Amino acid sequence: MTTALDALRTLHRTGRLAAAYPDVAPLLTAVTDAADRTEEQTADELARCGSLLTRLSPDDVLAHHPHTPVPAVAVTGHSATAQLTDPLTAELARHGLLGRLVTGDHGAYLRDLTDEHSELRAHRPELTICVLGPEAVLEQLATPWSVDDAEQACARLLEQLRAVADAHTAHGTGALVLNTLPLPRAATHQIIDQRQRALLGAVWREFNARLLRLPGDHPALAVVDLDPLIAATGPATDARLALYTRSAFSAALFAALAREAVHVLRARRGMTKKCLVLDLDHTLWDGVLSEDGPDGITCGPTPRGEPYAAFQRVVRQLAAQGVLLAVSSKNDPGPVRDVLAHHPEMTLRAEDFVSVQAGWDPKDTALRTIAGHLGIATDALVFADDSPAERALVRHRLPDTPVVPLGTEPAWHVTRLLADGWFDTPHVTDEDRGRAAQYRGADARARLRGATGSHEEYLRELGIVVSIAPPRPHELPRLSQLSLRTNQFNLTGERLPPERLRTGGRRPLTVRVSDRYGDSGLVGAIFTRRAQDGLTIDNMLLSCRVLARDIEHGCLAAVLAHARDLGLPAVRARYRATRGNGRASGFYPSLGFVPDTPGDSAETLFRHDLKDIPAPPGHLTVRADFEGDADES
Repeated sequence: MTTALDALRTLHRTGRLAAAYPDVAPLLTAVTDAADRTEEQTADELARCGSLLTRLSPDDVLAHHPHTPVPAVAVTGHSATAQLTDPLTAELARHGLLGRLVTGDHGAYLRDLTDEHSELRAHRPELTICVLGPEAVLEQLATPWSVDDAEQACARLLEQLRAVADAHTAHGTGALVLNTLPLPRAATHQIIDQRQRALLGAVWREFNARLLRLPGDHPALAVVDLDPLIAATGPATDARLALYTRSAFSAALFAALAREAVHVLRARRGMTKKCLVLDLDHTLWDGVLSEDGPDGITCGPTPRGEPYAAFQRVVRQLAAQGVLLAVSSKNDPGPVRDVLAHHPEMTLRAEDFVSVQAGWDPKDTALRTIAGHLGIATDALVFADDSPAERALVRHRLPDTPVVPLGTEPAWHVTRLLADGWFDTPHVTDEDRGRAAQYRGADARARLRGATGSHEEYLRELGIVVSIAPPRPHELPRLSQLSLRTNQFNLTGERLPPERLRTGGRRPLTVRVSDRYGDSGLVGAIFTRRAQDGLTIDNMLLSCRVLARDIEHGCLAAVLAHARDLGLPAVRARYRATRGNGRASGFYPSLGFVPDTPGDSAETLFRHDLKDIPAPPGHLTVRADFEGDADES
C-alpha cells in the first residue's frame, strides 16, 4: 500500500510537489486517520514527511497557489532545536498552512526575544516557539550544588522569562509559545537526602506553576505544559542526543510540542471548530441499536460499557465550554429519540444536542444538514465515527471537515477525540458557555417564523433590542474571538488577537442583541478610529447567529448619527473581500456610502458625507452609548 511518505517522495522526485501542495494536507491527514497506528508510529511518519517538505520553497508553492496561507514561524531556544523543524513543518502542512520558518541563533533566545531589533523579530513571525529544556536551570549550577542553589537558579530564569514576555507584549508579533521544564531523574537523584530530593521536586514544580500563570498577564503568550505530553509519549529526553547534540527533548516529545504549538497558531487564526458531530453505535454506546434494541446497548459502569460512559463524560465536558454537539447516525429516528430521552445509562441527553440527524442518508448529507441548521460552514464541524468507510466518505465529500478516527478499541476514544485540540481557543467566554441555549432559542425563533406571515411581521414579533457600547475589560477576549471566528459578516477579514484590539488608535464598540426569546449576548463589534477629517470604520463584525434581522443596518445608522452629532465631516469605511464575506460586499453602498478608492483595488474605502442618514429599521430598538451618555433611537 502506498503511504503518504511514498506519495510525497514521488511528487518531490518528479518536481510536482509545489504544484500539488493542496494535496499535501489530505495525505498527512491519512497518516493520522489510521486508527490502528500507535502515536509513536504516527509521529515518526509525520516527521519523515516534514523532512521532505522542508526542502520545499514557499515561493515555489505561492507561484502555483498564491492564496496559500504562509505564516512566518520563528524557532529559538536555550539548546538545539533542529529536531523540532520536521514535525513542525508537517503539522503546519497538515492544517493547510505553509510555514516560512526562521531559526534563531543557538542559545541566543534571550537576545532573540528581548531585542526589538533582533533578526528574528525582523521577520514579524505569527508564531514564535522558544524551546526550554531542564539545562536552562541546571547549567547555572556549579558543582557541588544544593536545592537552595537550584531554587535561586529557577528564580533567575523566571525573571528572565517574565522579561521575555514583557518584551513580546511590547514589540513582538503573533503568539509566543514557551514550555514548562521537565525534571530529569538524573538531576533529582544526585541528591541523596530523600527529604531534600522531595524539596527539589517542589521547587521545580513551583517554578513551572509560576511559568504557567504568566499568560494571565500576557495575552500573546501561551505556555505548553509538558507533563501531560511526557505521560503520553514516554521519556522527555534521549540521553545520547542530550549529551552529544544538546537536544533538549526526545523526538517524540518534540513532535508533541510541535502539534501543541500549531494548535496555538490555529486558534489565533480563527480556525477553531464549533460543533462536534457524533456517530452513535460503537461511539456513544456499545452495540448496534437497530440490531440489539435499546436493551442490548450499553454505556454504563460495566467492563463493556465503561469506555463509552467515559467518552460521554468527556464530550459533556467539552459541551459545557461551548462546543456544540450533534448526531449523525444510521438508525431510525424513533429509537434514537427514545434512547436519548430514556435510556438509564446515558450521560448525554437529547437536550445536549443542537441537531440529531438519524436516518439512512449518506453521512455527508447529514453533516450538510447540521451545518445548515446551525448557520455555519461544514469546515466548522468535527466528525467522530468508528467506521473507516464512513470516515473515508466524509473525507472525500467534505474535505474541509476534520474527522476523528475512532478505532475498534473504545478505550482509546477519548485520546483520539482530544488529540488534535480542534476546539482549543485562546479564551472561553460567557457566550461560549451559553451557546447551546442560544441555538435552542434559534429553534424557538424558527417556530415563530413558521407561525407568522411575512418576514417583516416575524421581525416585529421578535422585539429585537440592539445595544452598542464601549467594551468592558472582561469583554475584550470575546471581541477578539469574534474577529477570529466570524467569516460571513467580517467586512475586512481581519483577525485581531486580544493584544491588538486597541492598537493603531482603534476604538472598539460591542454589539449585544436580545429579543423575546432571550439574550444572544455579545454578537458583534465595530472598530472605529477618529480624526479631524472624520470617523473611519476599520471593520464591522456580526455573528452568523443574528444575521438576516437587519441588525447591521441599525448599528451603522447609529454610528452615522453619532458622527453627525459630533460635527464630523464624513465617515469612511473599509471593505476587503475575502472568501467568506462576498454577500456583504454591497452593505456600505446600501446605506449611502460611495467608493472613495478604485473598485479594482484589494481594499475599497467607502465614504459617507452624513447629509442623508438612514433611520434604523423600524423593528429594532437601538440603544447606543458611544461616549458614556446613552441615547436611544
